[in-house]
Amino acid sequence: MSDLVVIGFENTQKAEEVLWRLRAVKSEQLIDLEDAVVVVRDEKGEVHLKQSFNLIHFDSSSGLLSGGLLGAFVGMLFLNPAAGMLIGSMLGAGAGALSGSLSDYGLDDDFIESLGKTIPLNSSALFILARKAQPDEILAELSDIRGKILQTTLSPDQERRLRKTLAGSTETAAKP
Repeated sequence: MSDLVVIGFENTQKAEEVLWRLRAVKSEQLIDLEDAVVVVRDEKGEVHLKQSFNLIHFDSSSGLLSGGLLGAFVGMLFLNPAAGMLIGSMLGAGAGALSGSLSDYGLDDDFIESLGKTIPLNSSALFILARKAQPDEILAELSDIRGKILQTTLSPDQERRLRKTLAGSTETAAKP
């Protein structure tokens, strides 16, 4: 089961910075991110979402490839594989882009926007949905980050340790 952690920050860039650090930790296989979204609330109160997974790009690329292969196969049946591949690629990329724009992966956008409206003006929040993580290593890696937990599905002990880390306490790396 995945755990949700939403952390609020006092400025608009901090959530993005923490996401980049989590991606580096992910490459070390210390966390398995299912989804991550940066939310920025500007000075006018507008909420902006920055999805970490670009489904439109991914689906249009896979549609281009699969449409091209299918088009080439159909084109071979009609003795014109080049035209079939070209037409199939265009249709596949278009269908993939449409599919990606209509898909919602991981965190629900309505939930993100409603919680994003509660953060202060000129601030940001990071929504993290993680399948699994190595908590001690993650807490040590993020020990210099200051933020506030807005919502979480962590156990009470894990939440307490994360709160201490985000508050700047020095005893966060110790096991309970």
